[in-house]
Amino acid sequence: MAISRSQLVKELEPGLNALFGLEYSNYENEHAEIYDTETSDRAFEEEVMLSGFGEAPVKTEGAGVAFDNAQEVFTSRYTHETIALAFSLTEEAVEDNLYDRLSARYTKALARSMATTKQIKAADVLNNAFGTSIGGDGVALCSTAHPTIGGANLSNTLTTAADLSETSLEQSLIDIAAFTDERGLKIAVQGLKLIIPKELQFTADRILKSTLRVGTADNDVNAIRNMGMIPQGYSVNHYLTDPDAFFIKTDAPNGMKMFQRVGISTGFEGDFETGNVKYKARERYSFGFSDPRGLYGSPGAA
Repeated sequence: MAISRSQLVKELEPGLNALFGLEYSNYENEHAEIYDTETSDRAFEEEVMLSGFGEAPVKTEGAGVAFDNAQEVFTSRYTHETIALAFSLTEEAVEDNLYDRLSARYTKALARSMATTKQIKAADVLNNAFGTSIGGDGVALCSTAHPTIGGANLSNTLTTAADLSETSLEQSLIDIAAFTDERGLKIAVQGLKLIIPKELQFTADRILKSTLRVGTADNDVNAIRNMGMIPQGYSVNHYLTDPDAFFIKTDAPNGMKMFQRVGISTGFEGDFETGNVKYKARERYSFGFSDPRGLYGSPGAA
């Protein structure tokens, strides 16, 4: 349905001092703090987790060398969504507007809607990390039960859920340092960045930036800061919905990914019969993860 003059009464009257409500700033590109971006030229992308080899056994004199098998473990699929929105203006509304081009004003609002939707889609993966964000291995993104060929489950969440604190962050970093590959061999992975909702920004700042330990009268150093852990600091994501959940992005390759299928495009056209002008924005992308070792998280104690 086109936006008509009856919906824009004040914009058509003389003496109007200001129009407001469409000029707010956005929290833009917060997804870039979480995801590595790649391009795609197909309807979906698939990434296959491969197992390496186990520990090499001792070869006794005169015996044959042992053989091991590598195999495909699981497949992660990224199915791109098409995100689009449009509006139209009647010919009369465009003609009678006294102050500026309606199209320019509402095109900005359209761009803000598209940008906000992208951030919501990106945050949804983390908002559901302990439930419905299921990976190629069949379990939630953050779980104590990621199956491996080696037999032992991989965990990328605290055994006992806890709120963000010096203690819980230290334990998280210890757990990340203990990650193994699909065959149970230790791998060198470290936490890069703390990802938090707005409610935890003050707690995170104190934990990561204080010279001495937070909340104690002792003269102990802040080991997390002193050892250079979490080298990229913290990033506040305003679209996270759980006020006490926190996440750590690691340097494990092929973890959190965004595939850009088609960048945002805009267009407009006039309708010959009605004279209405239609404006449209469209984009295609997907968010997800391949290797769950790319993220560590806690839902908080609540």
